[in-house]
Amino acid sequence: MQTAHSGQPALEREAARGDMALLVVHMDAAYNLARWLMRNETDAEDLVQEAYLRAFTHFAGFRGGDGRAWLLAIVRNSCYDRLKQKGVREQYAAFDETLHSADRQTLNPETSLLQAERSELVRESLAELPAEYREVLVLRELEQLSYREIATIAGIPLGTVMSRLSRARQRLQQSLCQPERNEKGLGSSPV
Repeated sequence: MQTAHSGQPALEREAARGDMALLVVHMDAAYNLARWLMRNETDAEDLVQEAYLRAFTHFAGFRGGDGRAWLLAIVRNSCYDRLKQKGVREQYAAFDETLHSADRQTLNPETSLLQAERSELVRESLAELPAEYREVLVLRELEQLSYREIATIAGIPLGTVMSRLSRARQRLQQSLCQPERNEKGLGSSPV
């Protein structure tokens, strides 16, 4: 004989699966943000796992809306918490983009070499930016988030997002246009 509450655990399990599915679709974005903030693949992987655990445990506190922005805010906060724990404002670990790049069409060797050099210059320049600039650039340009979503994730006003993006783009452009960078064989070719 079934009671009124006997189906409740099954409903709760079904709801939990739906909650997890809502968050799992954003795993690539979470890892991408963590990777750029931490500058270390292993730390990024660990932090994404921690962030997902936090998200699952606190999912009841999620009030609806954009699950991606909510999750990325947790990832961002986890990264900054870890950096504070380590007592490190900036870390300088190399990131190997070739391990995480999507399969690309085969290019001729010269084009492939130029593209690799340009990509490396952009990666190096982006990695040299302060974390607050790197963060907004990654969220806007790589994750394609709106200014409002970035403001929510970073916990800063919309105007601050716009000014940081502007400054970050300027610094990135200045870094890419430095003569010593151009001596690597790229001349003044656009990136």
